[in-house]
Amino acid sequence: MSSPPEAEDGIPAASAVPECPHCRKPKPLCVCEDVRPIESRIDLLILQHPQEQDRALGTARLTAMHFDRAVLKIGLSWPSLSRALGRTVADPSRWAVLYLGSAKAADLDTTNEVVAINRKGELEQGQRAILADIEGVVLLDGTWSQAKALWWRNPWMLKCQRLILGPSHPSRYGQLRREPRRDGLSTIEAAALVLSRLENRPEIAETLNASFAQMLKRYREVQEEQPKLAPKRPKRDFRRRRR
Repeated sequence: MSSPPEAEDGIPAASAVPECPHCRKPKPLCVCEDVRPIESRIDLLILQHPQEQDRALGTARLTAMHFDRAVLKIGLSWPSLSRALGRTVADPSRWAVLYLGSAKAADLDTTNEVVAINRKGELEQGQRAILADIEGVVLLDGTWSQAKALWWRNPWMLKCQRLILGPSHPSRYGQLRREPRRDGLSTIEAAALVLSRLENRPEIAETLNASFAQMLKRYREVQEEQPKLAPKRPKRDFRRRRR
């Protein structure tokens, strides 16, 4: 029997390390045992680009694991929201998509961290009523260009309400993964912010952010012993917009 591939320093290569069947992370980076279930009235659909392969620092699966009704789909396009979700959606306008356009909450006349905008990137009238009527949220998972590809390849999203976020703090990724904008967040942070605000339940954000913090803590711990699994230097910033 051949031995597993090794890196030059004798540490097993990342591809040889078993992965968790639930979060799909290498087992040394798994934090599934710390996942606490959350009940939410708002459904969550996470669409992940098939080329998003950052198993070590990705958060899409970890986010979905917290919710019984969350759906994670990997692909490029689906003919409708109902097909992507796997069940009939009577009114897609009661769903919202986290929009990736140039509009920033900081540039609008609002102090809210979750903002509904129209197709021109302007504040929608009647924010409270719009946000209260949302029954589901779509999050796009991948690099900036991958998420934009998902947006353009799924025109049914035009039927959904557009939301943008104005977080009061930058992403907890810090130097591990640099975001192209200060309001750029990981998938789990975006879910934490939008769901906690829409439901007026801060405990949702507390639970998801604690899970993310535990994931980052585990990553930094593994950095010292298995740097192939948890590189100390972040990879090139693929999340930057191409000019």
